[in-house]
Amino acid sequence: MLDNLIREGVGMTSRRTRERLIERLQEQGIQNENVLEAMASTPRHLFVDEALSHRAYEDTALPIGYKQTLSQPYTVAKMTELLLQHVKHRGRVLEIGTGSGFQTAILAQFFDRVFTVERIAPLQQKAQKRLSDLQLKNIQYRHADGHQGWSIGGPFDAIIGTAAASSLPEELPEQLRDRGVLILPVGESVQKLTMIRRIGDDYSHTIIETANFVPLLKGVIT
Repeated sequence: MLDNLIREGVGMTSRRTRERLIERLQEQGIQNENVLEAMASTPRHLFVDEALSHRAYEDTALPIGYKQTLSQPYTVAKMTELLLQHVKHRGRVLEIGTGSGFQTAILAQFFDRVFTVERIAPLQQKAQKRLSDLQLKNIQYRHADGHQGWSIGGPFDAIIGTAAASSLPEELPEQLRDRGVLILPVGESVQKLTMIRRIGDDYSHTIIETANFVPLLKGVIT
């Protein structure tokens, strides 16, 4: 268990700094109080290198190595809010792209079980250590190509992608349970945050807004 000083942070990672971030999220339209509370209480400064911790509560993406980023807080909050709005049963969620583990930490506070896939082993190892330190025990990890999803762990009530696929991976919607929801940025030069809902054997597609994510690449890095 982390001590209170690390959890609360000091200076640019203080609670007041976090509160200013939450105010900005509200101004941008995030309304779910539970999502806002999770964003306020999850120590984002622990998910970046110490040299960047003073920027942890800015509403911006931050580098985490391997040409990957810690997603912008608004993006994390928006995607989480959409899932909670459209998913009735919060049993299993699949995350494509563990990254720093911050989005994973948020999901773990709302779903019974989180399955997270990451293609870059060193990033996932760091994330797993952080999440273990935060006593989040309802997470399972897989080092694999995210395009493939995690069929053996499904079907999933929700799937969330934290990197942009050039086109929708065919395997992912098929791993949703009936009435399940997939939220994923799709596109290359122009990305669209896309929500797909499964109803029986049919799938509805809804464009939410434009997006700016790192690309979802194939293959793995050990």
